[in-house]
Amino acid sequence: MFTIPICLLLLLVLAVYAFVQRPEFGKTASGAQLDVYRKSTHFFAGSFQNASATPNLAEDANIWKVMYDFFFRKDPKSKPKNALPSEKTDLKALKHDENVLVWFGHSSYFIQMDGKKILVDPVFSGAASPIAATTRSFLGSDVYSADDFPEIDLLLITHDHWDHLDHKTIVQLRPKVKQVVTSLATGLHLQNWGYEPSMIAELDWWEHLYLTNGFKIYATPARHFAGRGLKRNKAFWNSYVLETPSRRLFLGGDSGYDTHFKEIGDKFGPFDLAVMECGQYNTAWKYIHMLPGQWLKTAQDLRTKAVLPVHWGKFSLALHAWDEPIEKISQEFTSSDIALWTPMIGEKVDFDNLLPFAKWWKNL
Repeated sequence: MFTIPICLLLLLVLAVYAFVQRPEFGKTASGAQLDVYRKSTHFFAGSFQNASATPNLAEDANIWKVMYDFFFRKDPKSKPKNALPSEKTDLKALKHDENVLVWFGHSSYFIQMDGKKILVDPVFSGAASPIAATTRSFLGSDVYSADDFPEIDLLLITHDHWDHLDHKTIVQLRPKVKQVVTSLATGLHLQNWGYEPSMIAELDWWEHLYLTNGFKIYATPARHFAGRGLKRNKAFWNSYVLETPSRRLFLGGDSGYDTHFKEIGDKFGPFDLAVMECGQYNTAWKYIHMLPGQWLKTAQDLRTKAVLPVHWGKFSLALHAWDEPIEKISQEFTSSDIALWTPMIGEKVDFDNLLPFAKWWKNL
C-alpha cells in the first residue's frame, strides 16, 4: 500500500508532467526529425554542444546556492523603483527608405534596413518564464504589442529560452511574418504553434541563406545552451551576421566569451553595428554569459564600429542591480573609439542621421 508521502510525491510528479505538456513549452525532435539533427557536427552524446567545454556552472558554484541567491540575495535595486521612460515609434508609418533600429528592452529589437523589416527575439507578453509571476517585466517596459507591427519580412530567433522565444508573442505575430530564420530544432516550436514548415529556415553554424533584394544571413557560433522544459540542449543556439546592400550587422544571441567572436570578426568584419548582450551575468554562470570587462574585448574581436548593448532593461534574471550592466558597459567603453548605442525603449535610431543618446536610466 502506498504511504501518504509517496502518494504526494506521485501527485507532484504527475502535476509537473502535465504542466510541461502545455503548448507554450514547444516541441522537441524525435524519430526521423531527430535523425536530421544528428547529422550536425555540433550534435553528439544526444544533444547539441558548444565548441568549447562549457560547464553549466562555474567550478566553485552549485545549483542550490545559485537558487538560494536568486530568491533571497538579489540586489535591492534589481528592479527600478519607477516606470521606465519610453517612446512609441509608429512602426507602420516608417518610410520605405528609412534605415532604423528600435529596441524594446532585453533582447528584442526591430530593424528596417534597405527596405526590409526584421524582428529579433520578440517578447511582449510581460513575462519571461512559464510561471509569469517569477519574471515580470519592469514597469514601463511593455509599450509595444504584436498589433503595433507592420508585415515582418524576417523573424529572427537566436535560441529557445523564454526570454527570447515567447509563445504568446510568436502566435500573435504569425499573420504578419513572411519568413523565419532560427537555430536547429528551434523551428519545431514554431511549427507546433501554427507556423508552416515552408516558412522556417533552421541554420547550423556557418550556414547561410540568401534572402531577397541582396540580403544574406549567416548563422554564427555562440557559447550558450537551450531548453524550455526539463531537457537541455535539444535545440541549438545561434548568433547571426546580416549582410544588407548597405551594411553589415552582427546580431548576437546569449553567449559567454570565447574565441568564436574573433573568428566571426576575422571572417566577416568589420561590422557597422554589433548587437551584444551585457546583462543578467554572474560569475556562477560565466561560461554562458559575458561578464563586465569582456564586452570591449568582444567588440574589438568582432571589429565593429558600434555596439548596441542588449539583454538588460526589462527583466531581472540575475542578482545585480537593474542598471548595473548599462553603467558598467558605459564605463568600459568610455575611452574607446567604438560607439555605444544606448536608446531608450521604443526610441527610433536613425542609421543615416545618428543623434546623441541620453543617459535615460539615471535616477530611476
